[in-house]
Amino acid sequence: MREMGLVGKAARIYRQKAAPKRFYAKLPNLRLELGSPTEINQQWVGDLTYLKVGKEYQYLAVVLDLYSRRVIGWSLGDNKSAELTREAIRQAIRYRKLKDGLIFHTDRGPEYGAYLIQDELKRHGITSSMNRPKYVTDNAHMESFFQSLKTEKYHGEHYQSKSELRIALGDYMMNYYNKKRMHSALGYVSPNKHEILNS
Repeated sequence: MREMGLVGKAARIYRQKAAPKRFYAKLPNLRLELGSPTEINQQWVGDLTYLKVGKEYQYLAVVLDLYSRRVIGWSLGDNKSAELTREAIRQAIRYRKLKDGLIFHTDRGPEYGAYLIQDELKRHGITSSMNRPKYVTDNAHMESFFQSLKTEKYHGEHYQSKSELRIALGDYMMNYYNKKRMHSALGYVSPNKHEILNS
């Protein structure tokens, strides 16, 4: 081949690299063992949903204290991501005084199973808990919250911009839902009132 001016090409060997680990193994539902919380900051629950503004979607992540149903953290953004859910968690952490043994329960979505989220929880001593596979009712309190929010503040409204939606959601959650909306499970008082009465 050299005499003919030809040079052979050596075959390249490609070694497949292991994909980076982005998600934790699925975690158990700790709430099945613990039962209902008896005071604040024992069990938090979180979830996210989407809301349409014009032709675009906004994603809302929320954290509730399960004992009082109080909204303690929320974030709104363009993308359904672990970064979005982390911001809601960080807000809750800034807002509340953490206790030993606190668990944070969510569904099994990648936005909560990501290392980004699990590492954040571990850093603050919070234990992660997740729904059982195919048991959407394991996080029924969050489903109920989003149903109330959409019925009372979203359906029938025509928000013209993301900022308008953000203002409306913040007002609903922090001023109406937390301070004024009564819950039968709380003895027909608001989340804020329930915490005051039982502090």
